[in-house]
Amino acid sequence: MRKDEVSDDLNEGRITADIINTLSITFLGTTSAKPTSTRNHSSLVLRFEDDVWLFDCGEATQHQIRKWGAVKIETINKIFITHTHGDHIFGICPLLASCMKPPIFTTEGVEPRIHIDVTNSQPLEVYGPLGTRAYIRNTLFYTHTVLNGTYVVHELRFPTDPQDGDYTALSRSPYELEGRNIRQVNGIWESIYSDGAVSVSAAPIYHSVPCVGYVVNECLAHSFVDSSNGTLPSEQPQRRGRKLVILGDTHNPSPIVELAVDADVLIHEATNSYLPPEIDPITKPTDTYEMVEARARSRGHSTPQMAGAFAKQVRAKKLVLNHFSSRYPGDDSESTERIMDAIGRLAGEEFGGEVVCARDFLSLDIARTE
Repeated sequence: MRKDEVSDDLNEGRITADIINTLSITFLGTTSAKPTSTRNHSSLVLRFEDDVWLFDCGEATQHQIRKWGAVKIETINKIFITHTHGDHIFGICPLLASCMKPPIFTTEGVEPRIHIDVTNSQPLEVYGPLGTRAYIRNTLFYTHTVLNGTYVVHELRFPTDPQDGDYTALSRSPYELEGRNIRQVNGIWESIYSDGAVSVSAAPIYHSVPCVGYVVNECLAHSFVDSSNGTLPSEQPQRRGRKLVILGDTHNPSPIVELAVDADVLIHEATNSYLPPEIDPITKPTDTYEMVEARARSRGHSTPQMAGAFAKQVRAKKLVLNHFSSRYPGDDSESTERIMDAIGRLAGEEFGGEVVCARDFLSLDIARTE
């Protein structure tokens, strides 16, 4: 990570501060189950300074990155998977292959894809629940994929999971480094990644399969004053760092409440909505909100009202709805605007704060906390 360093001699020592100037998210896919012409499978990008992190990697994520054009695939250095349903992970192996594509030219008649030196490469880190490592390893092996680099998978193990081992009979390839199996402590995975600028913690959330929510915390932000020797940290109290909460699919994210409190941005799914027929013509005359909520919960999903209630519970500053049913397009048509505005209002009535309905390629800057 590139860090702006602020330093000067003070009290016979050195003061340094890691500063994140920009923190932004971009949605690459915002649909559930199956992609549509206007919404791709789940994935979003978090950018700060030179770091590019990916959260979930549904099918065709690399196509979305190329369409977006703001970052290069090769710059991604971390991927966080919330759960192993296909619409959240099917794109990861093609993306790894593109990130670390071997050269196609030959040198002195030697096939370069057979003689790749990965000893000095910085690994791309992947975090996810049990099965993430086995899925990637087996897919790359059985598709005979050759990488010009290395990756490592750190698995977040639930108490009911095997706490050791790789959960696959296949051995690691030369491209895969040994990863950590991270055990829960007091019901969460605290600081699974941390450096001088940000930390990432995680907690289980309830879905139809084991699922994880991630919390990205900016370290305490320094206040600065001008001095004759340059800009230095002041004696004023440090500002609270920004907090981003990214939930996977869920009908009940209560285990992550403590980590999520006072989030600057909460990203919460809203797969199913009840809208009156005059707003959504597909709504059946016999449908009611209670029926839609019961159907959503039975499949491990949420409604906008459920998302809004959780945002209120954790005192989020902004709620971003995501992972919409494929019945809801993500285009600029008047009918789509009417539907998405109605979905946002349903969440807002419970939340009482700002609500944004995500669409593919929507970018949001996370403002500094004053």
